[in-house]
Amino acid sequence: MTTEFNGLGMHLGNLSRLSAARTRSISPENFTGEKGKGGMATEGPCTGCARDLGQGWKISPYITIRPEETYVLADIREGGAIQQIWMTPTGHWRFSILRIYWDDEETPSVECPVGDFFACGWNAYAQVSSLPVCVNPGSSFNCYWEMPFRKSCKITMTNIAEEDLCLYYQINYTLTDVPDDVAYFHAQFRRTNPLPYKEVYTILDGVQGMGHYVGTYMAWGANNAGWWGEGEIKFYLDGDTDFPTICGTGTEDYFCGSHCFYLKDKGGYSEYTTPYAGFPQVIRPDGTYQSQTRFGLYRWHITDPVRFTQDLRVTMQALGWRSGGRFLPLQDDIASVAYWYQAEPHATFPALPDKDALEII
Repeated sequence: MTTEFNGLGMHLGNLSRLSAARTRSISPENFTGEKGKGGMATEGPCTGCARDLGQGWKISPYITIRPEETYVLADIREGGAIQQIWMTPTGHWRFSILRIYWDDEETPSVECPVGDFFACGWNAYAQVSSLPVCVNPGSSFNCYWEMPFRKSCKITMTNIAEEDLCLYYQINYTLTDVPDDVAYFHAQFRRTNPLPYKEVYTILDGVQGMGHYVGTYMAWGANNAGWWGEGEIKFYLDGDTDFPTICGTGTEDYFCGSHCFYLKDKGGYSEYTTPYAGFPQVIRPDGTYQSQTRFGLYRWHITDPVRFTQDLRVTMQALGWRSGGRFLPLQDDIASVAYWYQAEPHATFPALPDKDALEII
């Protein structure tokens, strides 16, 4: 049995094929995803709004997560795959921490602030129109990464802010058999602010086992004037030490752009969002409180996954220009999310930065 025929995921090439997979959906209108149990609430945040209509009329469309509370969004106890996640959170997106656990594991395979996971790392909306991630007006986060599991799936949201988090969400999934050669989805957040002089930014390291790397999101804040994207991305595969197997030619090149993302007729940076790569966000200085330029970039390795059999490390240089036509190692504010699939168990993630180290300042 192969993944394209067992109901884990569909594409136009197999959309017409029948499958015995069972579709389910979890939301505040059906917390467990049980068959025939949606829209049954008689009490909820909209009880008063539906007082003339009664049960079945939008009584429980969202949840409230209190400060320092962790809320279990999904607890699925059969094998299958997450197929789509939609959510729209209020508050500071760096202070809402998304975690996903597969098959009763003790440490998460996904641990990331919610905005960064959905390629909006600066707590400000930017439209993203890509295959696995879409962000739509006004704060609609959509994820289409296929996330298989064999025994269980637990998804949580932790609110580390001082204010309540209002969260609308829907998690669409299938219950089905998962083939032996299907790997587990992982996503890991990191931030360094500022990057020490002449150091290389690490997107991911410590990965052990067999798998494939499928994506990078970066929230890049420039702490110098001038161009910031001369650095090279490097993939160290299966025992590489001093030198990588894959070495890029420049930051904008890796994100499938060129020549500083510059368009002459626009007079500066030109944002773009495409199915596999994008530069969807440029936050420009306003002369007062927004003093730095900030960027959001994504690159999805969907048709060109980076495969490894033993280990993986991914780094990005931060380089600008100084006098005399020389490169300048930058000391920028850089955050990232690495997305990959691998066989479990996975190595324990580095500790997530604390609240002050997460804050966008």
